[in-house]
Amino acid sequence: MGNLTATRPPQPWTAPTASDPVAATLRLPGSKSMTARALVLSALAAGPSTLAGPLRARDTELMAAGLRAMGAHMSISDDERWLVRPHPLVGPAHVDVGLAGTVMRFVPPVAGLADGRITFDGDPHARTRPLGPLIGALRSLGVRIDVTGTGSLPLTVLGAGRITGGEVVIDASASSQLVSGLLLAAPRFDRGVVVRHVGPPVPSAPHLRMTVQMLRAAGAAVDDTTPDVWTVEPGPLTGRGWEIEPDLSGAVPFFAAALVTGGEVTLQGWPRSSAQPVEQLRSLLHRMGGEVTLSTTGLTVRGSGVVHGLTADLSDVSELTPALTALAMLADSPSFFTGIGHIRGHETDRLTALAREFAALGADITETPDGLEIRPRPLRGGVFHTYHDHRMAHAAAVAGLAVPGIEVDDVGCTSKTMPEFPALWSAMVTGKS
Repeated sequence: MGNLTATRPPQPWTAPTASDPVAATLRLPGSKSMTARALVLSALAAGPSTLAGPLRARDTELMAAGLRAMGAHMSISDDERWLVRPHPLVGPAHVDVGLAGTVMRFVPPVAGLADGRITFDGDPHARTRPLGPLIGALRSLGVRIDVTGTGSLPLTVLGAGRITGGEVVIDASASSQLVSGLLLAAPRFDRGVVVRHVGPPVPSAPHLRMTVQMLRAAGAAVDDTTPDVWTVEPGPLTGRGWEIEPDLSGAVPFFAAALVTGGEVTLQGWPRSSAQPVEQLRSLLHRMGGEVTLSTTGLTVRGSGVVHGLTADLSDVSELTPALTALAMLADSPSFFTGIGHIRGHETDRLTALAREFAALGADITETPDGLEIRPRPLRGGVFHTYHDHRMAHAAAVAGLAVPGIEVDDVGCTSKTMPEFPALWSAMVTGKS
């Protein structure tokens, strides 16, 4: 279970309540997932790369800082366009992972390619996040790693400047990032890699598809035709221009606002073909009472003002769970979410945290081993603890649209992926930009 020690800073943020249907057109920051992958691939490429529309937030700045510490040149002063120039990777260096799963799982394989000692640590709760399968996989591929705990942070990678690679078996049922981390660095391994997953299903399959798509876009040869097996051939990665899509996970609370208030929210700059799970989101929001359309203006969600309950396996889109849980609280029928036991190992134990905080507001919510059961009834205001988890703050904001007096103890935690969130949210609800 994650760290569920609740603390209340002296200045909580009161989630604004909507008096009218929201009507907003937003341009949100870039995808965290795409930005993180583009930074890693660019640092390992044979030539320079640019990232257009990247996400500037704590997680991505930590990723850039970690790669820079090992020698990659990162020019990220321009919010709209980042430049990455690869250089030989060397130690000694220290990588602060913060609370970012992408940093703690994508950068250690890169560190194995560095020549020197690379240490990793992060926020206190980062030491509880699943990392053991990646450590074991890297060791089997020839990487020397010193771990002081039981298969978690802090750790030290004793880079030899190269990784032999080859075939590796891993249980990635705790996080798809365990596979993505191996695949992203694999073109630089002497023999590439064959990753075989053995265990319960890998969650968040769309994120793995994004990894494969972006590897191919950088020139890597990847075979993912066999279920639970990924083969990456050794070879150079090409520096290129990356166009970073708006962050779909970050947009979900805003889309949820359209359903709650019977309004309309448009996310500008949405591509015709996306690496993110937009079809899954479209289906879920439609079943909950929303209408989702894609036009030249962007991705638009319209609500009727009535939210329907939902029975769904969210294993592929688990990042949406907190916002969908808040929607389910305001629905006209019960909801049952399954396939999300792995989010107990996210920034906090999200299942326990959601159940605890909504119950404190009067909700009838039951935690199951791999999901949540929600039976809507009227909620009351009160303090909603985030446990330093940005998605918990998003859930509180969605519920606050219909429930006056919800106070978020630490809205600043949204800086992990969207520092602008409180201002954007308040502007949307009040109609004042």
